[in-house]
Amino acid sequence: MSLSKDSKIYIAGHHGLVGSAIWNNLEKRGYHNLVGRSHKELDLTDQYAVQKFFDDEKPDAVVLAAAFVGGIMANSLYRADFIMQNMKMQCNVIENAYKHGVKKLLFLGSTCIYPKNAPQPMKEDSLLTSPLEYTNEEYAIAKIAGLKMCESYNLQYGTNYIAVMPTNLYGPNDNFHLENSHVMPAMMRKIYLAKLLHVGDWHSIEEDMNKRPINPTDKLRALIGEGNVDGTNPHDRILKALAFYGIYDNKVVLWGTGTPLREFLWSEDMADASVHILLNVDFKDIIGIEKYSSVFYGAKTDGTVDRNNSEGRGGAIPTLGEIRNCHINVGTGIELTIRQLSELVARAVGFEGTIEFDSTKPDGTMRKLIDVSKLHSLGWTHKVEIEEGVQRLFNWYKQSLNKQ
Repeated sequence: MSLSKDSKIYIAGHHGLVGSAIWNNLEKRGYHNLVGRSHKELDLTDQYAVQKFFDDEKPDAVVLAAAFVGGIMANSLYRADFIMQNMKMQCNVIENAYKHGVKKLLFLGSTCIYPKNAPQPMKEDSLLTSPLEYTNEEYAIAKIAGLKMCESYNLQYGTNYIAVMPTNLYGPNDNFHLENSHVMPAMMRKIYLAKLLHVGDWHSIEEDMNKRPINPTDKLRALIGEGNVDGTNPHDRILKALAFYGIYDNKVVLWGTGTPLREFLWSEDMADASVHILLNVDFKDIIGIEKYSSVFYGAKTDGTVDRNNSEGRGGAIPTLGEIRNCHINVGTGIELTIRQLSELVARAVGFEGTIEFDSTKPDGTMRKLIDVSKLHSLGWTHKVEIEEGVQRLFNWYKQSLNKQ
């Protein structure tokens, strides 16, 4: 199924790390009829608001890049939020995409869906073969549900929804929150602030804190009192808040041992892979079956969804056997330790201080490397290596501090 340059493409999460990069990638390719809404304009957890949006806009294709995300600490603390918010968004968007006849949908998940002890590198077939990593179990379950919804809608209703599972992402428009962001941006900001403390550059520290204030957790509020921490605060209060996150004069303390192995993908590479799949890959290409639903043989889909009604509900084709794990891993297939990553970040920042690891804090899964052979077979490989990407990210971060 091809999309023309005039096709209306809705990108959910178009201000985010991947969504913004997908938007830019499509624009560069000449796709001009792009639609996006900020969270304030459209709350994807609001079922009725999402339905009205689809009623009004009637997109031809949807990229579901919006998600409720965070790091290890946030996933450990706000477990109900991570499963509920993501499930609401996914259900609302996927259901309305189907009801409004969307031709193509691309769902962005995460490689945290794989079991904690999955064989490395992780193939798509390792999904649901053993227990998940406990620290992000709820988020992973939500993402698994999203990819299974895509898979199941395809088999029952003949849709063309594809799920991609990116490895750890980094790049422009990432979230640099000291608690709720991904590993690399949080690490980068901590190292940068430790350098500023060492040289006594309080102007730059205040600039950073004004751009991205700290909203204290209960534990931090017990130490510094109520109210956000920004550049207008007394230096003593800022120092206490930074120390809470392991940021000191010329020293940074990071969680864990530094030994876990991780893979990282530049967000603009992820966007390029996503757009490549959106424009060139159909569900039938992934499973190797042209007619994978009874809808292709004339089954109707206009019936009522009711357990007492079997008419007009499409239907999968059991004789085709088990069709599962149809998602696509997106990554580089290259890994490094968290300690090695911290050294790359320190080099990019120009930090010559000490980086320590607190082994009393959890590491998370010790190794996470994905198998990208399916992606390569579909015609895409990554372009930006980690050394170049880390420097690009720090350059972007510095520039972002000067933007209003």
